[in-house]
Amino acid sequence: MDDIEIVDAHHHLWDLDELNYPSLSGATENNFFLGDNSAICKNYLPEDYRRDSARHNVIKTVHVEAECDRGSQIAETEWITQINAEHGFPNAIVAHAWFDEENSEEILAAQASFPLVRGIRSKPVTASSPKKMQPAAPRTMQDPRWLAGFALLEKYDLSWDLRVPCWHLEEAAVVAQAFPETRIVLNHTGFPWRRDEEGLALWRRGMQALADAPNVHVKISCLCLPDGPWTLESNRPIVLETIETFGVERCMFASNYPVDGLRASYDLIYDSFKTIVSEFSHNEQKQLFSKNAMAFYRIEP
Repeated sequence: MDDIEIVDAHHHLWDLDELNYPSLSGATENNFFLGDNSAICKNYLPEDYRRDSARHNVIKTVHVEAECDRGSQIAETEWITQINAEHGFPNAIVAHAWFDEENSEEILAAQASFPLVRGIRSKPVTASSPKKMQPAAPRTMQDPRWLAGFALLEKYDLSWDLRVPCWHLEEAAVVAQAFPETRIVLNHTGFPWRRDEEGLALWRRGMQALADAPNVHVKISCLCLPDGPWTLESNRPIVLETIETFGVERCMFASNYPVDGLRASYDLIYDSFKTIVSEFSHNEQKQLFSKNAMAFYRIEP
């Protein structure tokens, strides 16, 4: 499988000299879920990505907004568009726009005007634990104002990259069922952070609820644990169960680089993916590594 074509469905680039990224400022109060992120608080540019992925046959990539200062959300899209013109990738952009602000439609329209923009990642307000959830609070997935803005995705033919902790997955499934024409892709395997029986049961309920909505796909990525290493042995069952739940046709592999580099090398991540699905048919492997991402993000061959 060394030569299998890869469409990396989720990665980031950033230039700290060009734009402001608050989460990469090095401030300890960022409360990043993987703890100390100082190792990635530096420029990550096309040559860095090419170096990390050099052993693999990456033919296309999808750039996902990197939490740039929200006042510069259009500027980030402009910068990535220029990167594509100079380097030939990324080949699709997931940009940012809030759904609940006065100018939300203006920003969505502006983002949709860029030829490479295929979707939006807009993170709803989430709770730090299941016990602290506040349904219908502003900017949550039950907030009427948030839902009104979300409805605009269909108007502008934009997908939604869904990123929430696993205890919010069932809420997200309600949104998916209410907007069946909106393409949705769950980020980071639904964050199965707790691998004990109770934690996995919570994750499974949410994943099944989302899988029941046919417009929802899933990125198998960011299998990082807050307090443990990235290993093939620990992540194999999560990958296989996710594929079983959603079906091969709705899953896609992604690196989430450079963030996942805090726990694993690019080689370890993709070598593990290849090992886990080595017994799948050739067509199923092609779907997982490239075809599904190409179709979902409408990437031209």
